[in-house]
Amino acid sequence: MFNTEEIRRKFPILDQQSNGNPLTYLDSGASSQKPETVIEAMNSYYRQYNANVHRGIYQLSEKASAAYENARKKIARFINASTWRELIFTRNTTESINLVAYSWGLTNLKSGDVIITTEMEHHANLVPWQQLAAQTGAKVKYIPITEQGCLDLTKYDAWLSPAVKLVAITQMSNVLGTIPPIKTMIEQAHAVGALVLLDGAQSVPHMPVDVQALGCDFLAFSGHKMLGPTGIGALWGRKDILSQMPPFMTGGDMIKRVTLEGSEWHSLPWKFEAGTPAIAEAIGFGEAVEYLNTLGMANIRQHEIELTTYALECLNQVEGLRIYGPQNPQERGGAISFTMGDIHPHDIAAVLDGEGIAVRAGHHCAMPLHDKLGLSATTRASFYVYNIAEDVDRLVNGLDKARELLTK
Repeated sequence: MFNTEEIRRKFPILDQQSNGNPLTYLDSGASSQKPETVIEAMNSYYRQYNANVHRGIYQLSEKASAAYENARKKIARFINASTWRELIFTRNTTESINLVAYSWGLTNLKSGDVIITTEMEHHANLVPWQQLAAQTGAKVKYIPITEQGCLDLTKYDAWLSPAVKLVAITQMSNVLGTIPPIKTMIEQAHAVGALVLLDGAQSVPHMPVDVQALGCDFLAFSGHKMLGPTGIGALWGRKDILSQMPPFMTGGDMIKRVTLEGSEWHSLPWKFEAGTPAIAEAIGFGEAVEYLNTLGMANIRQHEIELTTYALECLNQVEGLRIYGPQNPQERGGAISFTMGDIHPHDIAAVLDGEGIAVRAGHHCAMPLHDKLGLSATTRASFYVYNIAEDVDRLVNGLDKARELLTK
C-alpha cells in the first residue's frame, strides 16, 4: 500500500512550520527532500568508517570501498543496466551530459554532423551541445513544441538522416511536464545510425526507467532529485560505447599505470572517476534508490498521476491562471508551471512563501522554452512521494490570496 501519511513521517524536514504555517514543499522538481534512511546512511559513514576508497589496505577503507561500490550496483539495478560497470558516478545530470559532450562528442563529431534536441530542454541539455557544435562544426537542430506543449514530431521525422549523429532529449520536461514518446524516437534515431542520450533528471525519480527496454545509449540523472544527497549523479552508457570513449578528466584513481612517458587508463567505470569521489553522497544515493524500491516506482508514478489529476482540476478553476503543458495527466509528470494574469511569478512565489508554501519561480533553466511561450518566467509547483491532496488545497488558497493582494 502507498501510504503517503506514513511516508511523510520519514522526512524530518516536513515536520516544521514555515512563516507560522505548516511547511508545504512543492519544489521537488528542483531538489527533493531526504528520508531518514538516507540521512542516517551518510551519518553512519562519517561516524563509523570514514576513509578513502580504492586506496587503503585497512578495515575502514575496505568497508568504505565496499559501501561505495555497492551503491553503484544498487543504482545500476534500479535502471536495469546490463552491468554495474556501465554506471559512472558524476556530480549531477549536468556533469553527466558534459562528460558525453566532451568525451564522446569531441572524438566523434565533425563539420556537417547534426545533433537533434528540443525547444523544451533544460539548459544542461542545450548549452553543452551548442558548445560542442561550435568546436566541431556540427549543427544543432531543435524540435519545436506545439501549442499543447508536446513535440512537433513531423520536424523530427523530416530531419532524421545519416547526418544525425546524436539525439539528446529529456524524458520528462522540467517545465511542461511533457513525457515524449521516447521509445519510438529512439528506434527512429537508431534506424539512421544516431545515438540517443536521455536527460532523466525528472523521469528517473518519478517513473520506472529501464535502459535496456528503452534501448537508449546514454542516460543522465541526479541523486538530489530522487531523495538522495546533492553533489552526486550518474551517467549510464552502453559498455561498448563507454569503452571507446577517452577520459573526461585525468588524475588519480582513474589510471592503471603511470610513467613519465605516459599513462594507461583504468577499466570501466573508474576511468571516468578521477580523484577522490563523493563517497558519503554515493552511499546516500544508493540508500535513496533502496527506499524508492520499497515504495515501488510504478506506485510512485500512479500516486503522482492521481495527485496531478487533482491539481489540474483545482488549478484550472483558479481565476486568471493558465497552465502550460499537456492537460492529460497520463502524458505528463507532476511539475506544473503556470502564470496568473499580469502578476509576476516572483510575486506569486513570495506570497505563497508567506503561507508556508515553497514553489519555484523563474525560467527554470529553460530560457529558450520561455522565449517560445512569450514569457520571462512562470511559477512551478512540483510534486513527489510525500505530497498529498491537502498540499494542493493550500496551494489554491495561497493563489487566491496572491490574486487578492497583487491584482491592480
